[in-house]
This record gives sequence, C-alpha cells and structure tokens, in this order.
Amino acid sequence: MIHDPSLEAFIRGIPKAELHVHIEGALEPELMFTLARRNGIALPWDNVDDLRQAYDFHNLQSFLDIYYRGADVLQHVQDFYDLTFSYFKRAAEDNVRHVELFFDPQTHTRRDVPFETVITGIRGACVDAESRLGISSRMILCFLRHLSPSSALESLRLAVPFRPWICGVGLDSSEAGNPPSKFQSVFDEAREENFRVVAHAGEEGPASYIREALDLLGAQRIDHGVRCFEDEELVERLVREQIPLTVCPLSNVKLRVFPEMAQHNLKRMIDRGLMVTVNSDDPAYFGGYVADNYVAAAQALGLTRAEVVALAKNSFQASFLVHDRKLALIAEVERYAASAA
Repeated sequence: MIHDPSLEAFIRGIPKAELHVHIEGALEPELMFTLARRNGIALPWDNVDDLRQAYDFHNLQSFLDIYYRGADVLQHVQDFYDLTFSYFKRAAEDNVRHVELFFDPQTHTRRDVPFETVITGIRGACVDAESRLGISSRMILCFLRHLSPSSALESLRLAVPFRPWICGVGLDSSEAGNPPSKFQSVFDEAREENFRVVAHAGEEGPASYIREALDLLGAQRIDHGVRCFEDEELVERLVREQIPLTVCPLSNVKLRVFPEMAQHNLKRMIDRGLMVTVNSDDPAYFGGYVADNYVAAAQALGLTRAEVVALAKNSFQASFLVHDRKLALIAEVERYAASAA
C-alpha cells in the first residue's frame, strides 16, 4: 500500500459526484441512537460501541440484517430529513457536487411508515442541500429484490404521484437467488412511466445478472458490476457501449467480495476502458464516505492522479444530469486538476 498525503489531499478536494449511496446506509450509529431515543424504540445494542462491533460482516445478508434493524428508528418526516441532511453535510466535506441517492420505501412501508413520510423527509433535505451546501441531487427508488414483484409493483405505483421528485428506479438488497428477470414486468411498467433505470448486479450474483439487468430491465447503469470479468463478451459490450458501473471499493472488501483492497479489480476496470465510478454504498456501515473509497483504492492499487481525475469525470458523465450541467462540472474537475498540477 502506498501512502501519498498529497494524493489524498488531491482526492478529497477534487469535485465529484456520488451515484451509489443508500440513504438508509448513511445512518451513523450516533444518529441511530438519537432517533431511537426520540421515537421510544429499543435497539438490540447497548451503546454505539456495541453497535460498531457488530459491523463484522461476512457477506451481504449479514450486513442487511443489521441495516434493516437500524432502519426501524426512522419513523417521521423529521427523521428522514435529519438522516439525509447529515449525509449531505458529510458529502460536502468531500467536495461532492452532485448525488444520486437510493432510498428503499419498502423497508419503511412494511413497518406502516407511509410512503409520503419517507419521500417528504428525504426530498426536503435534498432541496436544502442544494440551497445551503451547493450539492444538487436526484432520488432513485430501489425495489427490494428479496421481496415479491407484486410488492415492488405496489411501491412503484405509490411513487407515480411523486414522479417530479424521483429520477429513476433501481433494484437492491439480497442479490444471490434473486435475478433481475424476477422483476422484468415491474421495470417494464417503470419505463412506461418514464423512470430512468439502474440495477444492482454482479456483486454477489454472477455476470449473467448484469446481462439480465441490461437486456430485461433496460438498465442504463449497473450498480457494482465487479463480476463482469467472468464474461469477456460482456466486458467488451460494457466498454463498447460505455455503460457506467458504480463501484464501491470499501463495501466490496467489507462484504468479502474481495479479500483485501489490493485484490480489487478497479484498476483492471480502468485499464480495460470501462466507464467506472467510485462510490460509498452504505458509508455508515462500511467505514468510509466517497473520498475514503477513492483514497483506499488509490493507495492499495497505485492509482495515479490522472486516473483519479478520470474517475471524477466519469462520475459526472455517468450521472443523470442534463448534458450542459455535466460539461460544466467536468470542466470544474479539469480546472481543479490543472490548478493542483
């Protein structure tokens, strides 16, 4: 591992977008206990330290068990606002200029928390983050793939009245045994409603799940996608079509997708010409926000400044921002890189 303080400072300051962050996964332990007290909810951990010690995950499901339990503290509009704005304040420290955040309404509606409560709180924080912190954002509703397609369809239909607030739909939660094809009809309807489409694929699931997400769901972006190298023809297609991959290095190591950062395939992805971006996934649980992911990968894999600049540019290019705004933010990256040379 190479520790270069100047590269770390460069990374933390470079303008960047985050395209793969679950807002429920930004629930820091301190805020979880604050909300639990506020809402009279008993947690199975005695204190913050006990909770942090529980973050010893051996796979995706072991993480999700704690993730869903922690989300129980989110009950009211103010809770969702506080969670979301706390994330934006932390993102501002990493010079994040744009965020496309995931939210999981089924996690909350199954607890009888109304859809409107969830989205109103998150939306309010998004609006305030733009005016107060200069961070633009889009919201992406994710369907929980361990639940039924009918449950996903119900969530989609609840979302339609809020279409102006929601940029797109995605697919997350337990990947193994829940292929994208299971939700083809749901995504067909989502596209009819003019939602953008993304999908988690190729993290725990095989490369064939990436193909299904593209061909059956109409995914415009693949979340994770690190197992694409199992299928050379798929890699060639991803390069040719420049389909973005939202990679989350610290998450991949924490969930044992890779045994250590030095074995992550991010550098290989860059070298092959894939449209790869760096993101935090669930930063409160996986030990780092977006700049921490850049730094950890850069140090372990020996990334150059030029490669960091390319990743930052990719983050805007792969976003759902309008073309002119993409170009303006990419120009900011170039000016930053030139001034730091």
